[in-house]
Amino acid sequence: MNLEDRIRQIKVIAFDVDGVLTDGSIIISSGDEIKAYNVKDGLGITMARKLGFIIIFISGRGSASLEKRALELRVDYLITNCENKRAELDKILRALNMGYENVAYMGDDYNDLPILEVCGVSACPIDALEVVKERVDIVIEEFGGKGAARSLIEKILRVQGKLDEGIRLYFSDY
Repeated sequence: MNLEDRIRQIKVIAFDVDGVLTDGSIIISSGDEIKAYNVKDGLGITMARKLGFIIIFISGRGSASLEKRALELRVDYLITNCENKRAELDKILRALNMGYENVAYMGDDYNDLPILEVCGVSACPIDALEVVKERVDIVIEEFGGKGAARSLIEKILRVQGKLDEGIRLYFSDY
């Protein structure tokens, strides 16, 4: 099956956090962890969610800033402090009665490979590890934390013919 046909089957969009939704930097100040998230990614995630996509954040770390961002964006599933991302995603997919063919996943590092190798559509930002870039379907031209998630979402919406509807839905709240 070609890539566009696989993109048409996507119902779940899952993201690694550090290096994908952020640039991978972690600032620790007096015990508080600070991360920067991109507003363009947030708009894309909100648009996809309004179109009925299930959004998942999966991180090997946990932080209050991530919990706050996931809450702001009304992410469907937030998995933190995760040692085995595929096992956690397996549980979610069983609960949703879906398979990996319905999942687009964006990751950037070794711990993302077990999902990237089995999901319907795999992607990474341009600054991902070389071994990751060699194994994914799509290398997004943006850096992690700099709009890479938004670019993946827009690619999925374009192929599924939902981008214009997503823009209308997003602005119908205003």
